[in-house]
Amino acid sequence: MKIDKIQIKQLFGTLKCSEIFWEERLVQPIDIYEEYRFQPFRNNQDKTSKGTGNNLNINAFFLYIITDDGVKGISGPFDESIAYIIKKELSQHIINQDPLAIEYLWDVMHRRSVHGRQGNNMIAISAIDNALWDLKGNYYKTPVYKILGGPTRKSIPAYASMLGFDVEDMGLVKERAKEFKLRGYTAQKWFFRHGPLSGHEGLQKNIQLVKTLRSELGDDYDIMLDCWQSMDVNYMVKLTKNIEEFNPRWIEEVAMPDRIDSYRKIKNSTSIPISGGEHHYTRWGLNDFIKAEALDILQPDIYWAGGLSEVIKIANIATAADLITIPHGHSTNAGIHFSLSQSPIHTPYQEYLIKWNLIHQYFLKTPVLPQNGHINIPSDCGLGMEIDDNKVEDEKIF
Repeated sequence: MKIDKIQIKQLFGTLKCSEIFWEERLVQPIDIYEEYRFQPFRNNQDKTSKGTGNNLNINAFFLYIITDDGVKGISGPFDESIAYIIKKELSQHIINQDPLAIEYLWDVMHRRSVHGRQGNNMIAISAIDNALWDLKGNYYKTPVYKILGGPTRKSIPAYASMLGFDVEDMGLVKERAKEFKLRGYTAQKWFFRHGPLSGHEGLQKNIQLVKTLRSELGDDYDIMLDCWQSMDVNYMVKLTKNIEEFNPRWIEEVAMPDRIDSYRKIKNSTSIPISGGEHHYTRWGLNDFIKAEALDILQPDIYWAGGLSEVIKIANIATAADLITIPHGHSTNAGIHFSLSQSPIHTPYQEYLIKWNLIHQYFLKTPVLPQNGHINIPSDCGLGMEIDDNKVEDEKIF
């Protein structure tokens, strides 16, 4: 069996919304400049001409790897810049190759990418790797977690990741926090809106968010806070000092990912566990954090850090240091197969981005949906990446 065809499709669809989808954006590293601080999070939502409310226009690229036996693997979504790298640079290294030789193909792509071992090139390698895992599961007619050696349990606790919800109106924060607790989630992650250049007022708003969540959710409930790589050491020392009493489960991405010394200093200054690695790449990149003892929880993204193959390696290195690995949560279909293959003590949760997953899984026939705060074992072959043609309003071959 050989890889016969590599195809990239651009899919178009519309997610119907009764109200504005992105209520508020999170703090961002660019917010140190005032002209960027109040820009909206997303600009692809408009009132429809038909008066049916708010629509979210979805435009996504998916990779299809097809063998000469007709077996296929799918991955996505990703954007046009990733599609270009796959088509123009990486596809030549895998065409006519054995699709089951995933380790070999990953190593070839990595070694040929001498100027692209991070960033978009690694995201493109991740897309190919994940499609190959989907193909392998389809070839053997089994879910990928079985190939990886799982399951280690019957379901995975999901934490509700609240990106895009309003964090300025504490009344709404209370309402949403209570709602998702009632849905069965035993943990929630909320996103700070303000960074160092928002001054004392912004700091107090961040503190108030944490205080409100703890008051509403109770002492026996896990709360996580995400800084989205937007803070620095001085600011985090102030912030953590003021929120330690509320006992967060962790605080995430406290600085930009290359500032490993900053992570270490912040980690050593607080009792709150520090997580990160979402915007870092490969086992070598995450191992730098491990060696520096700069993180308590590693959060590589399966769609970005090198694919499922590489995140498995990252988790193996992490277990040697007795650290937790919980991948970033928009790669949910691949994520559940990873989580099921891991020891519960080293992967106690799976992130579920409440809003993002509606977008990232929009075109899928079998989206991963938590039930009573847990993700159950999937039964679909591969990674469960079959496309629902009824959701596709238009498509183009890239």
